[in-house]
Amino acid sequence: MQSDPDPSRFRELMLDSEPGFEDVLACVFGMQDIEVRTYLTLLDEPNTTVAGLAERLNRDRSNVNRSLSTLREKGLATRRRELLDSGGHVYQYTATPVSEARELMHETLDEWTAYVHDRIDEFGR
Repeated sequence: MQSDPDPSRFRELMLDSEPGFEDVLACVFGMQDIEVRTYLTLLDEPNTTVAGLAERLNRDRSNVNRSLSTLREKGLATRRRELLDSGGHVYQYTATPVSEARELMHETLDEWTAYVHDRIDEFGR
C-alpha cells in the first residue's frame, strides 16, 4: 500500500457537506497541509526546483525536500535531472496530473477499504 488514509480525518471529511480536493487528498494520503500546498504549487508551476518551491511556499529548503520526498513516495510528483550550461545539475519537480492523482486516490482508498473489511471479517473467529 502506498500510504494509509488518515482515519482521524475521515470524520471531518464526512461532516463537511462539500469537501475540497485538497481535503480529500490530505485524508486519503495522510498528508500534511504543506505537502498538499507543495503538490498544488507544482501543478501550477511544473519543472520547479527546490529553491523555487522554497521561495514560492516561503518555507525552508529542508522542509520542501521532505514534502517532495513524501509526494514522490505517494506517486504524486516526479523528479527530473536537468544539466546546467554552467556545469552541474539541478532537479526539477512536476506534479502528477490531477486525473492520475484521482486514480491513485481511488486505488489507495480501495486497498485500505479491503484491509478494513478483512479485519472486520476476522472479528469473532
